[in-house]
Amino acid sequence: MQHQNLFVFDIETIPDTDTVANLTGFEEPGVVARREELERYHLDITGGKNPFPRQPFHKVVAISFLEAEIGRDSSGESYHLRELRSGGEAGFDEKQLLQGFFSYFERLKPRLVSYNGRGFDLPVLKYRAMVHGIQAPWLYDAGDKWNSYQSRYSADWHCDLLEVLSDFGASSRGKLNEICAVLGFPGKFGVDGSKVATMFDDGNVQEIRDYCETDVLNTYLVYLRLMQHKGTLSTDNYNHALADIIALIEAEGEARPHLAGFLEAWGEASNNSFML
Repeated sequence: MQHQNLFVFDIETIPDTDTVANLTGFEEPGVVARREELERYHLDITGGKNPFPRQPFHKVVAISFLEAEIGRDSSGESYHLRELRSGGEAGFDEKQLLQGFFSYFERLKPRLVSYNGRGFDLPVLKYRAMVHGIQAPWLYDAGDKWNSYQSRYSADWHCDLLEVLSDFGASSRGKLNEICAVLGFPGKFGVDGSKVATMFDDGNVQEIRDYCETDVLNTYLVYLRLMQHKGTLSTDNYNHALADIIALIEAEGEARPHLAGFLEAWGEASNNSFML
């Protein structure tokens, strides 16, 4: 199948404290106490190594994505940016957020692009969809045994950059921020994932979505450079794709200051050398 669209995505989550009583029998109603109990449980089952909750124990509070149309000609592929946004609106709950995501995915039938999406984002989305009874048949039925969203090595269906860049674990798995530092992209600035729960508690959901969108942009930039390196994307088409990003930011940066901040940080990281 030749996909017609790229769908670069990222999610932000908070610990699912509603499950703690069922998991450990802990009855304290306070959110902070339940988060601590969830961390205690995960430290216990990992021998004190990792308090981070496993994928089922997350609630999704933001899903951000970038859509680009895939063009093809004798030089290879080209990508034409359509939109960058976050799902849902103020007041949307998790179920509505997930319904919107999977409805959009089922309609678009895209090539997925992520950073650790196969290991974290997509499993979380699957678990939470199951919690809410949301169907996603295309995710499972599309393609064949070797080429599908379920095939780990089928990067044309889901390019998880963490997996692809590390040769599926043959080399060390770098963090997105580390890859961005090497390539002259902004990476994380001002916010990181460890602050999301506090931001959510303070009612700063829009700030979480803004942060998530900058992660999507970083992921897209790394993907573009990988495709240029592979020869799938000519250098001219790579530069055109970057120009699309800059044009979007210049058009929307005033209304969306986090995008203007991203462009400024990109200039600093690259010494204002955006193109190849």
